[in-house]
Amino acid sequence: MMLNIRDLRVSFQNESGSPTEVVHGISLSLDKGETLGIVGESGSGKSVLSLATIGLLPKTAKPTGEILFNGDDLLKMPEKRLSQLRGSKIGMIFQEPMTALNPAMRVGNQIAEGLRLHRSISRAEAQAEALRLLDMVQIPDAKRRIESYPHEMSGGQRQRVGIAIALALKPDLLIADEPTTALDVTVQAEILDILDDLVSELGIALILISHDLGVIARIADRTLVMYRGNEMEQGETERVLRQPGHDYTRKLLSALPRRARAGLDFTSPAPGEAP
Repeated sequence: MMLNIRDLRVSFQNESGSPTEVVHGISLSLDKGETLGIVGESGSGKSVLSLATIGLLPKTAKPTGEILFNGDDLLKMPEKRLSQLRGSKIGMIFQEPMTALNPAMRVGNQIAEGLRLHRSISRAEAQAEALRLLDMVQIPDAKRRIESYPHEMSGGQRQRVGIAIALALKPDLLIADEPTTALDVTVQAEILDILDDLVSELGIALILISHDLGVIARIADRTLVMYRGNEMEQGETERVLRQPGHDYTRKLLSALPRRARAGLDFTSPAPGEAP
Protein backbone atom coordinates (compact mmCIF):
# COMPACT_ATOMS: atom_id res chain seq x y z
CA MET A 1 0.00 0.00 0.00
CA MET A 2 1.20 3.49 -0.81
CA LEU A 3 -0.34 5.02 2.35
CA ASN A 4 -0.72 3.05 5.55
CA ILE A 5 -1.84 4.85 8.72
CA ARG A 6 -1.66 2.81 11.91
CA ASP A 7 -3.20 3.76 15.25
CA LEU A 8 -2.89 7.50 14.64
CA ARG A 9 -3.60 9.64 17.69
CA VAL A 10 -3.37 13.42 17.81
CA SER A 11 -3.34 15.45 21.01
CA PHE A 12 -3.36 19.22 21.55
CA GLN A 13 -2.03 21.01 24.58
CA ASN A 14 -4.71 23.12 26.25
CA GLU A 15 -4.13 26.33 28.22
CA SER A 16 -3.28 24.40 31.36
CA GLY A 17 -0.60 22.46 29.48
CA SER A 18 -2.33 19.10 29.72
CA PRO A 19 -2.96 17.20 26.46
CA THR A 20 -6.40 16.70 24.95
CA GLU A 21 -6.65 13.86 22.45
CA VAL A 22 -8.82 14.71 19.42
CA VAL A 23 -8.04 11.76 17.11
CA HIS A 24 -8.25 8.35 18.75
CA GLY A 25 -6.39 5.48 17.10
CA ILE A 26 -7.37 5.81 13.43
CA SER A 27 -6.01 3.22 10.98
CA LEU A 28 -6.48 3.18 7.20
CA SER A 29 -4.71 2.24 3.97
CA LEU A 30 -4.82 3.58 0.43
CA ASP A 31 -3.18 2.63 -2.86
CA LYS A 32 -2.74 4.41 -6.19
CA GLY A 33 -5.88 4.69 -8.26
CA GLU A 34 -8.13 4.52 -5.17
CA THR A 35 -10.36 7.12 -3.54
CA LEU A 36 -11.01 7.08 0.20
CA GLY A 37 -13.84 9.22 1.50
CA ILE A 38 -13.63 10.49 5.09
CA VAL A 39 -16.98 11.75 6.35
CA GLY A 40 -18.29 13.18 9.59
CA GLU A 41 -19.71 16.35 11.06
CA SER A 42 -17.63 19.38 12.10
CA GLY A 43 -15.30 18.49 14.96
CA SER A 44 -15.04 14.82 14.03
CA GLY A 45 -11.28 15.01 13.40
CA LYS A 46 -11.34 14.74 9.60
CA SER A 47 -9.21 17.80 8.90
CA VAL A 48 -6.80 17.02 11.75
CA LEU A 49 -6.26 13.60 10.20
CA SER A 50 -5.54 15.17 6.80
CA LEU A 51 -3.15 17.79 8.25
CA ALA A 52 -1.29 15.06 10.12
CA THR A 53 -0.90 13.13 6.87
CA ILE A 54 0.68 16.07 5.05
CA GLY A 55 2.67 17.22 8.10
CA LEU A 56 0.94 20.56 8.62
CA LEU A 57 -0.30 20.19 12.18
CA PRO A 58 0.32 23.20 14.44
CA LYS A 59 3.17 23.05 16.94
CA THR A 60 0.74 22.51 19.80
CA ALA A 61 -0.29 19.16 18.29
CA LYS A 62 1.42 15.89 19.11
CA PRO A 63 0.74 12.94 16.76
CA THR A 64 1.63 9.36 17.64
CA GLY A 65 1.34 6.09 15.75
CA GLU A 66 2.56 5.63 12.17
CA ILE A 67 1.85 7.35 8.86
CA LEU A 68 3.70 5.21 6.33
CA PHE A 69 3.99 6.75 2.86
CA ASN A 70 5.75 4.47 0.39
CA GLY A 71 7.27 2.74 3.42
CA ASP A 72 8.60 5.88 5.14
CA ASP A 73 7.07 7.08 8.42
CA LEU A 74 6.10 10.73 7.92
CA LEU A 75 5.86 11.27 11.68
CA LYS A 76 9.58 10.50 12.03
CA MET A 77 10.69 12.36 8.91
CA PRO A 78 12.81 15.54 9.27
CA GLU A 79 10.95 18.73 8.34
CA LYS A 80 13.30 19.47 5.43
CA ARG A 81 12.55 16.14 3.76
CA LEU A 82 8.85 16.43 4.57
CA SER A 83 8.78 19.84 2.88
CA GLN A 84 10.20 18.23 -0.25
CA LEU A 85 7.38 15.67 -0.25
CA ARG A 86 4.66 18.33 -0.03
CA GLY A 87 3.57 19.22 -3.52
CA SER A 88 5.95 16.80 -5.23
CA LYS A 89 4.47 13.62 -3.74
CA ILE A 90 1.49 14.79 -1.65
CA GLY A 91 -0.81 17.56 -2.90
CA MET A 92 -3.49 19.39 -0.92
CA ILE A 93 -6.70 21.06 -2.07
CA PHE A 94 -8.12 23.37 0.59
CA GLN A 95 -11.76 24.14 1.39
CA GLU A 96 -11.79 27.85 0.51
CA PRO A 97 -9.69 28.65 -2.58
CA MET A 98 -9.96 32.42 -2.08
CA THR A 99 -7.92 32.17 1.11
CA ALA A 100 -5.56 29.54 -0.32
CA LEU A 101 -4.70 31.63 -3.40
CA ASN A 102 -2.57 34.78 -3.42
CA PRO A 103 -4.97 37.65 -4.28
CA ALA A 104 -2.13 39.80 -5.65
CA MET A 105 -0.74 37.20 -8.09
CA ARG A 106 -2.11 36.09 -11.44
CA VAL A 107 -3.30 32.47 -11.36
CA GLY A 108 -0.89 31.35 -14.07
CA ASN A 109 2.05 32.63 -12.04
CA GLN A 110 0.75 30.87 -8.93
CA ILE A 111 0.70 27.53 -10.75
CA ALA A 112 4.09 28.19 -12.39
CA GLU A 113 5.72 29.23 -9.11
CA GLY A 114 5.80 25.71 -7.67
CA LEU A 115 7.05 24.29 -10.95
CA ARG A 116 10.00 26.69 -11.08
CA LEU A 117 10.86 26.13 -7.40
CA HIS A 118 10.93 22.33 -7.68
CA ARG A 119 12.10 21.88 -11.29
CA SER A 120 14.84 23.39 -13.40
CA ILE A 121 12.58 24.81 -16.10
CA SER A 122 12.30 28.23 -17.70
CA ARG A 123 9.55 30.74 -17.07
CA ALA A 124 8.11 30.06 -20.53
CA GLU A 125 8.05 26.30 -19.91
CA ALA A 126 6.36 26.79 -16.53
CA GLN A 127 3.71 29.05 -18.07
CA ALA A 128 3.06 26.49 -20.81
CA GLU A 129 2.60 23.76 -18.20
CA ALA A 130 0.31 26.06 -16.20
CA LEU A 131 -1.86 26.51 -19.30
CA ARG A 132 -1.97 22.74 -19.83
CA LEU A 133 -3.07 22.24 -16.22
CA LEU A 134 -5.82 24.86 -16.54
CA ASP A 135 -7.08 23.00 -19.60
CA MET A 136 -6.92 19.72 -17.65
CA VAL A 137 -9.15 21.09 -14.88
CA GLN A 138 -11.55 22.50 -17.46
CA ILE A 139 -11.08 26.23 -16.98
CA PRO A 140 -13.04 27.91 -19.79
CA ASP A 141 -10.94 30.14 -22.05
CA ALA A 142 -7.76 29.09 -20.26
CA LYS A 143 -5.47 31.23 -22.45
CA ARG A 144 -7.20 34.36 -21.16
CA ARG A 145 -7.83 33.14 -17.63
CA ILE A 146 -4.16 32.36 -17.03
CA GLU A 147 -3.68 36.14 -16.68
CA SER A 148 -6.60 36.59 -14.27
CA TYR A 149 -6.40 37.40 -10.58
CA PRO A 150 -8.39 35.17 -8.17
CA HIS A 151 -11.03 37.85 -7.48
CA GLU A 152 -11.83 37.95 -11.21
CA MET A 153 -12.89 34.30 -11.20
CA SER A 154 -15.91 32.44 -9.85
CA GLY A 155 -15.71 30.12 -6.85
CA GLY A 156 -15.73 27.06 -9.08
CA GLN A 157 -12.95 28.46 -11.27
CA ARG A 158 -10.84 29.30 -8.22
CA GLN A 159 -11.27 25.77 -6.93
CA ARG A 160 -10.14 24.45 -10.31
CA VAL A 161 -7.03 26.63 -9.98
CA GLY A 162 -6.43 25.09 -6.55
CA ILE A 163 -6.64 21.63 -8.09
CA ALA A 164 -4.22 22.66 -10.86
CA ILE A 165 -1.71 23.92 -8.27
CA ALA A 166 -2.01 20.67 -6.28
CA LEU A 167 -1.44 18.62 -9.46
CA ALA A 168 1.41 20.71 -10.86
CA LEU A 169 4.19 18.47 -9.54
CA LYS A 170 2.31 15.24 -10.29
CA PRO A 171 1.86 13.97 -6.71
CA ASP A 172 1.08 10.35 -5.90
CA LEU A 173 -1.47 11.35 -3.24
CA LEU A 174 -4.01 14.16 -3.38
CA ILE A 175 -5.90 15.28 -0.26
CA ALA A 176 -9.07 17.30 -0.88
CA ASP A 177 -10.43 18.87 2.33
CA GLU A 178 -14.08 19.86 1.81
CA PRO A 179 -13.35 20.96 -1.79
CA THR A 180 -16.99 21.61 -2.73
CA THR A 181 -18.52 23.05 0.45
CA ALA A 182 -18.78 26.68 -0.72
CA LEU A 183 -19.90 25.86 -4.27
CA ASP A 184 -23.27 25.63 -6.00
CA VAL A 185 -24.67 22.13 -6.45
CA THR A 186 -23.99 22.00 -10.20
CA VAL A 187 -20.42 23.25 -9.72
CA GLN A 188 -19.92 20.69 -6.91
CA ALA A 189 -20.77 17.91 -9.36
CA GLU A 190 -18.32 19.28 -11.95
CA ILE A 191 -15.47 19.47 -9.41
CA LEU A 192 -16.14 15.95 -8.16
CA ASP A 193 -16.20 14.63 -11.73
CA ILE A 194 -12.84 16.32 -12.39
CA LEU A 195 -11.32 14.70 -9.29
CA ASP A 196 -12.75 11.31 -10.24
CA ASP A 197 -11.34 11.61 -13.76
CA LEU A 198 -7.91 12.55 -12.41
CA VAL A 199 -7.81 9.44 -10.22
CA SER A 200 -8.73 7.27 -13.21
CA GLU A 201 -6.51 8.94 -15.80
CA LEU A 202 -3.43 9.75 -13.71
CA GLY A 203 -3.61 6.79 -11.32
CA ILE A 204 -3.20 8.99 -8.24
CA ALA A 205 -4.67 8.22 -4.82
CA LEU A 206 -7.30 10.60 -3.46
CA ILE A 207 -8.48 11.29 0.09
CA LEU A 208 -11.76 13.19 -0.12
CA ILE A 209 -12.94 14.79 3.12
CA SER A 210 -16.53 15.94 3.53
CA HIS A 211 -19.36 16.30 6.02
CA ASP A 212 -21.77 15.25 3.24
CA LEU A 213 -22.27 11.54 2.52
CA GLY A 214 -23.80 12.46 -0.82
CA VAL A 215 -20.46 13.92 -1.92
CA ILE A 216 -18.57 10.86 -0.69
CA ALA A 217 -21.03 8.49 -2.39
CA ARG A 218 -20.37 10.07 -5.76
CA ILE A 219 -16.72 9.00 -6.19
CA ALA A 220 -15.27 7.20 -3.14
CA ASP A 221 -14.28 3.54 -3.40
CA ARG A 222 -14.10 3.18 0.37
CA THR A 223 -15.46 5.30 3.21
CA LEU A 224 -14.28 6.05 6.73
CA VAL A 225 -16.97 7.47 9.02
CA MET A 226 -15.65 9.55 11.96
CA TYR A 227 -17.27 11.09 15.01
CA ARG A 228 -15.44 12.98 17.77
CA GLY A 229 -12.09 11.62 16.64
CA ASN A 230 -13.23 8.00 16.56
CA GLU A 231 -13.77 5.59 13.70
CA MET A 232 -17.45 4.67 13.59
CA GLU A 233 -17.03 2.34 10.65
CA GLN A 234 -14.94 1.81 7.54
CA GLY A 235 -15.45 -0.24 4.41
CA GLU A 236 -16.48 -0.33 0.78
CA THR A 237 -18.64 2.72 0.08
CA GLU A 238 -21.53 0.72 -1.32
CA ARG A 239 -21.62 -1.48 1.78
CA VAL A 240 -21.41 1.51 4.14
CA LEU A 241 -24.27 3.24 2.31
CA ARG A 242 -26.54 0.26 1.84
CA GLN A 243 -25.85 -1.64 5.05
CA PRO A 244 -24.50 0.84 7.61
CA GLY A 245 -23.22 -0.89 10.70
CA HIS A 246 -23.38 2.06 13.10
CA ASP A 247 -26.22 4.29 14.28
CA TYR A 248 -24.18 7.41 13.54
CA THR A 249 -23.80 6.42 9.87
CA ARG A 250 -27.55 5.82 9.66
CA LYS A 251 -28.12 9.32 11.06
CA LEU A 252 -25.86 10.81 8.39
CA LEU A 253 -27.74 8.90 5.73
CA SER A 254 -31.11 10.02 7.04
CA ALA A 255 -29.92 13.63 6.71
CA LEU A 256 -29.46 13.25 2.95
CA PRO A 257 -32.11 14.81 0.69
CA ARG A 258 -34.81 12.37 -0.35
CA ARG A 259 -33.69 12.30 -3.98
CA ALA A 260 -30.09 11.59 -2.98
CA ARG A 261 -31.30 8.55 -1.04
CA ALA A 262 -33.60 7.31 -3.77
CA GLY A 263 -31.05 4.99 -5.36
CA LEU A 264 -29.92 3.45 -2.08
CA ASP A 265 -31.47 0.61 -0.12
CA PHE A 266 -31.98 1.67 3.51
CA THR A 267 -34.30 -1.16 4.36
CA SER A 268 -31.54 -3.67 5.04
CA PRO A 269 -31.23 -4.41 8.76
CA ALA A 270 -28.03 -3.46 10.55
CA PRO A 271 -25.82 -6.35 11.66
CA GLY A 272 -27.35 -8.02 14.68
CA GLU A 273 -30.83 -6.56 14.08
CA ALA A 274 -33.85 -8.67 13.22
CA PRO A 275 -35.19 -8.17 9.66
